[in-house]
Amino acid sequence: MRTALGSLNGPLRFLLLSSFLIPLGSFMVLPFMSVFLHERLGMGLGAVGVVLAVASLVQFSGGIVGGALADRFGLRRTMVWALVIRTAGFVGLLLALRWPPLAVGALVLTCCGAALYLPANKAYLVHGVDEDRRPAFLSAGNAALNAGMAVGPLIAGPFVLSSPGALFVAVTALFVIVLAGHARLPELGRREGNEANEANGANNANEANGEQPTTGAARTGTGLLTGVAVLPFAANALAFYLYFHFQHYLAVYAVERASSEFYSLVLLVCFVLVIVLQPPASGLIRRLPYGTALAAGFAGLALGLAVLAIGTRWALLVGGALITLGDIVLFLKNDLEALRRSPRSDAVVFGQQRLAAGLGAGASGVLGGQLYGWGEQTGNTGLFWLLAAAQCLLLPPLLLLLRRKAATHLHDDDTNDINDTNANEPHTNESHTNESHTNGIGQKKHPNRTERTPARDDAHGRVPGR
Repeated sequence: MRTALGSLNGPLRFLLLSSFLIPLGSFMVLPFMSVFLHERLGMGLGAVGVVLAVASLVQFSGGIVGGALADRFGLRRTMVWALVIRTAGFVGLLLALRWPPLAVGALVLTCCGAALYLPANKAYLVHGVDEDRRPAFLSAGNAALNAGMAVGPLIAGPFVLSSPGALFVAVTALFVIVLAGHARLPELGRREGNEANEANGANNANEANGEQPTTGAARTGTGLLTGVAVLPFAANALAFYLYFHFQHYLAVYAVERASSEFYSLVLLVCFVLVIVLQPPASGLIRRLPYGTALAAGFAGLALGLAVLAIGTRWALLVGGALITLGDIVLFLKNDLEALRRSPRSDAVVFGQQRLAAGLGAGASGVLGGQLYGWGEQTGNTGLFWLLAAAQCLLLPPLLLLLRRKAATHLHDDDTNDINDTNANEPHTNESHTNESHTNGIGQKKHPNRTERTPARDDAHGRVPGR
């Protein structure tokens, strides 16, 4: 970790600093928006819930648009646009003190900026980085993000209701400074980001024949979901769905049994665990087989959610810590595996993973709310956490089973097609000799391989994102 991060240049060091400053400014405001909208601007709680649900969906799922824009227009340019939009959103919140209806649009605007920014930020951070160092860079970015999220509410708590105007001015000024720094970053646009791919792209036509695969220069398409790594996408959606049972509903559960201050302490412990543990563990997480990482991560979530059902203060702390350990493994490993399997650019891959996160978080809000409401009606909200823990144990094996069956079915169909093709082809000694040794441009070809050979699911071991 120390060696990898010691190689960071000036722009990447600034980007890591920004990964702390941006959530610092955002979390000086966003965690208190329900209180601000309800008590300061007089919105009903029902309306507040709808506004926050829409904002969360935009912030997560909009990442797929951010990834596509970064792929098309360049990473630095996309980050600058995103920060302009987000800064305008905080200006709107300041103006909403005089005209409250502006608050809703301003909040959604800040979430749009976040959706555009994060895929480009992550792609810039790992641009040109070899596979061994990528986990260290990504986990360092995650640690900076969580540090900002932890410190922001501590700074802003005393001022969000008493002096919101001064708070919004300070946050806006912080974003203006960060925006100016991003404008000075060197551009790593679509062309620069794919130069290495283009240099190695001549073998793309031979990939189906068993040759060294393309590293991504030639795209299979430009759709938002083209080239999506299906299993990491689905696993990420499932991980966020289960994790957001904790994120959405712990506040209500913890405040009833302890206090709002103790709830803040639980969140602080969770943030600190990510900051302290994920960077040094990133290499181990990279080396874990994907199935092992999924099993360990979902087991951590299951155990933590089950512990929460006890309902004591120690159970809240221990349960939150176990859930955090699970998500440390799951979220990083899913991103790394998506980068490894997908032929798309890094920014597009991160955007697709953000879409999965948004779908999972949205489903958790809807289905989890129904389950928690049922628990309240029965007078035992601990059942909610036990049901969530049961889902952690039952849903991941089902996901892997369905994926395995789909892969087996595809392999059988393609094998039948290959056999049918070979049965109709003449097999002369000359043609067999040529097919076994050359593909016409001096490269080796394996015997009896045809253009219908199915692509391996691990993207043929290519360097991820290159």
